[in-house]
Amino acid sequence: MLTQRLFTSDKGGMVILGLLALMAIVVPVLALAVPADSPLHLSTYSVTLLGKFLCYALLALSLDLIWGYAGILSLGHGVFFALGGYAMGMYLMRQIGTRGMYGNAELPDFMVFLNWQELPWYWHGFQHFPFALLMIVLVPGLLALVFGWLAFRSRVTGVYLSIITQALTFALMLAFFRNEMGFGGNNGLTDFKDILGYPLAADGTRVTLFLATTLLLGLAYIACRFIVTSRLGRVVTAIRDAESRTRFCGYKVESYKLWVFVFSAMLAGVAGALFVPQVGIINPGEFAPLNSIEQVIWVAVGGRGTLYGAIVGAFSVNYAKTWFTSAYPEAWLFALGALFVLVTVFLPKGIVGLLRRREKDVPVAAELQEKSA
Repeated sequence: MLTQRLFTSDKGGMVILGLLALMAIVVPVLALAVPADSPLHLSTYSVTLLGKFLCYALLALSLDLIWGYAGILSLGHGVFFALGGYAMGMYLMRQIGTRGMYGNAELPDFMVFLNWQELPWYWHGFQHFPFALLMIVLVPGLLALVFGWLAFRSRVTGVYLSIITQALTFALMLAFFRNEMGFGGNNGLTDFKDILGYPLAADGTRVTLFLATTLLLGLAYIACRFIVTSRLGRVVTAIRDAESRTRFCGYKVESYKLWVFVFSAMLAGVAGALFVPQVGIINPGEFAPLNSIEQVIWVAVGGRGTLYGAIVGAFSVNYAKTWFTSAYPEAWLFALGALFVLVTVFLPKGIVGLLRRREKDVPVAAELQEKSA
């Protein structure tokens, strides 16, 4: 019964999970087993790029959970992604030890450069991987809990909530740019050496990170699918469609919205933590409001309220961004704006909605043809 509820009626999700499983098999073979001079060889750059797209897909999935199903349009969801990334970056910085430029085993290079005398209290514990894992989900979750409790308790909804979330990420971006915060200022955290004792530059480590991202994206999809098909998901969807009526029926609307918002923030934090060791840097630019707006566009292009549509949108838009920024770097922002307008006007349900429409049109066309014959 549970399997039927989760997967039987979710053909698109089954396709996505199948593609993830296929990637988990094919990519390691092409990257490690195929010789470097073969045209089938997958370079380290390509593996890293695919891993980055998977991280973005996980982030888009977390956003679709609250926007597509709970009706909470967050224009600052990148803040949770960045906080998870900084938590992982702090762990990776503590692993450098004496291999840094200044050879200081206790302080990261940027702190030595800024004449810091001791490690700030909030950096302690990040030399341990389990502690870092805890912070990756705890810090974004706590911020979402406090922010969501204040916002939902005050019944802030709609465009007002969207503006507040954007103000939140902008405020944190300005704070993290300051050297006094102890997070590397403008440059952020970089020059990572290894993770769990394995060098980040090694092909095997890159492939392992890719596989970990693929696995976690698949598990996150299943978890989100379980939520939206459960009684909790039905209540959340009712809140999206008729919040006042749901409240009058006796449901604690604020509690449901808060739970989903916190879970979504934790998923975004995990996406940020997987992103950092693969790209090799985390800086305050990840808090930029423009990044959060782009994430909304990913979900809109793919098709919000479908889960797998968010994954499709993240891959599609970021592939287009990679191509545009290399071929026509000045045109990307114009192309992104045009894409959003076209999707809003002509494809309100995104790519997934277009595919569903075509599937429905085929039987109708066949039936009309049969009748005419």
